[in-house]
Amino acid sequence: MSGRFYFMHIFQQGLGMANVFAYQSSQIDWCEDNFQFSEKVAEFYNTISSVSFFISSPIMMYLLHPYAQKRSRAVYLIWVMIMFVGFFSAYYHMTLSYFGQLLDELSILWVLAIGYMLWFPRRHMPTFIKTRKSFSLIVFLAALLSTILSFFKPTVNAYALNCVALHIIYVISLELKRCTDQRIINLAIVTVAWWFVAISCWLSDRLLCGFWRQINFYYLHSFWHVLINIAVVHGTTLFAYFDAFYEIPETNPEVKYWPVDSQWLGLPYLAIGDKDHLQKSC
Repeated sequence: MSGRFYFMHIFQQGLGMANVFAYQSSQIDWCEDNFQFSEKVAEFYNTISSVSFFISSPIMMYLLHPYAQKRSRAVYLIWVMIMFVGFFSAYYHMTLSYFGQLLDELSILWVLAIGYMLWFPRRHMPTFIKTRKSFSLIVFLAALLSTILSFFKPTVNAYALNCVALHIIYVISLELKRCTDQRIINLAIVTVAWWFVAISCWLSDRLLCGFWRQINFYYLHSFWHVLINIAVVHGTTLFAYFDAFYEIPETNPEVKYWPVDSQWLGLPYLAIGDKDHLQKSC
C-alpha cells in the first residue's frame, strides 16, 4: 500500500506540473474578454500588441551598433532579451497560463538586471563597491534570488517590477542636476512622460476593469505594451548617453533620432564619433 500511495503522489505531482502549462492557469486575468476571435488565443489584442517588441529591438540593435562596438557588445543582449519579453508576453496572453506568466515576468526582471549591470552610473554605486564587475555580481545574485522567490508569489512580481521604475526615475533626476544639454533634458522628460502614460494604462486596466467593461473598452493593457516599448527605447538611449558621456567621452556621444531627426517623429538613439572635444557638458 505504501508503494501505491507513493506512485499516486508522484502522479498528482505530475498533474500539478502539467497544470502550470494549462490555458487560464495564471493567477491574473486581464480586462480583455477571453477567446473573442479564436479558441486558441485567450487575449487577442494583448497578444498581437506584444509584437511591438520584435519591431523595435532589431532597429535599436542596428542604430546602437557603433556605440556597442566602442563600449560593449553586451548592449545587444538588452535588445535580444527584449525580444524574449515580446515572445513570452505573446505566449502568456495567448494562453493565460501560469508558466507563461512566470516567463513574461522573469524576462522583464532580467532585462532590468542587465540594464543595471551595463548602465547604472558608477558615481551612484554604494561606496563599498569598487568596480562595475563587483556591482554586476551583486545585481546578478539579487536577480537570481528574485527569480527563485518569483515561483512562490508570482502575483507580486508585476507590481514589484514596476516599482523598480521609480528608482530608475530617481537616478535620472540625479543625472539631470548636472546636465546642461537641453536635448538630453528633453529626452529625459519625454522618457518619464511615456512611462507615466504606460503605467497609467497598466494600473487602469488592472484596477478599473469594471468601469472599462461597462463602456466596452478593454484595450488598455495592449496600449501598455506599445507605450512601455516606446518608453524603453527612450530610456535605454538616455542611459546609454550617460554611460558614454562618463566612460568614453572621447567619442563625443550625441542623441539623434531616426528616421527623421525630430524628437516627436523619430526614435532616439546614441550616435558617437571620434572628435577630441565635447560639445555639451552634462
